[in-house]
Amino acid sequence: MILLKNKKRSASFIAALILEVLLLFIVIIINIPFFWMISTSFKVESDVLAYPPKLIPSVINLDGYKYIWTLVPFARYFINTVFVSVSIAVSKIILASLAAYAFAKIPFKGKNTVFYIFLGTMMIPMEVIIIPNYITLSTIGWLDTYWALIIPFIVGAFSIFLLRQFFMQIPKDLDDAAVLDGCSRIRYLFTIVYPLSKPALLTVGLYAFLSSWNSFLWPLIVTNSDNMRVIQIALKALQDSWMIDWTSLTAASTIATVPIIVIFFFVQRQFLEGIAITGLKG
Repeated sequence: MILLKNKKRSASFIAALILEVLLLFIVIIINIPFFWMISTSFKVESDVLAYPPKLIPSVINLDGYKYIWTLVPFARYFINTVFVSVSIAVSKIILASLAAYAFAKIPFKGKNTVFYIFLGTMMIPMEVIIIPNYITLSTIGWLDTYWALIIPFIVGAFSIFLLRQFFMQIPKDLDDAAVLDGCSRIRYLFTIVYPLSKPALLTVGLYAFLSSWNSFLWPLIVTNSDNMRVIQIALKALQDSWMIDWTSLTAASTIATVPIIVIFFFVQRQFLEGIAITGLKG
């Protein structure tokens, strides 16, 4: 009996070890382009074009990083992107949570109908509303301003849907207890709902931040000066019609990727909790 148990444990250990090795191999394969990008940012031109390709640069070359910070207004692009992305993330958390709380906890006539209309807007492609939004912003004089980059994205149906699903899982007993204690809806939202919903709120904020950080088409359309450009446009500006400076381009791409990795590193646990929990009920 003991021998049989030991065999089962050994088999389980070997299976787990094989699975971990397989997953590690997959992770390495997936991250090869990322490692290659970082390596290329430190290469000289001869190493970039060498055949067979070299993963490790023969000499550490920092010219790409010096170029993007000195000859290109990359710092301005970077600051603009941080400001716009943070503003959109914070605004979306606040506004989406207020709307989601109303849909989840406040009874009013036509609530479901209004919510379904909100969900319907998720099926409208961005390309369909670009021209109307552009005309609207041009009419009110917001082109080439932070308003044009931020205001159209401060709230979204997906964020409202995600937070509504999470808020609906908060026990109704807490609602009843708050009412008995004379707690207002706003106080209940800030003192009870928000603390219990940190994973979902961080998930919404991270989604909004990543979406804004990677945005290219809309900033390209509504801005026309270096003072208002964002980092994705900077990456495109480093690509010439006839040739590409791969060292500078990969250096800029590396810098553009670092903030996303740092943010995800600090909020990954809450983010994964939000993905796992949100949407299971509704």
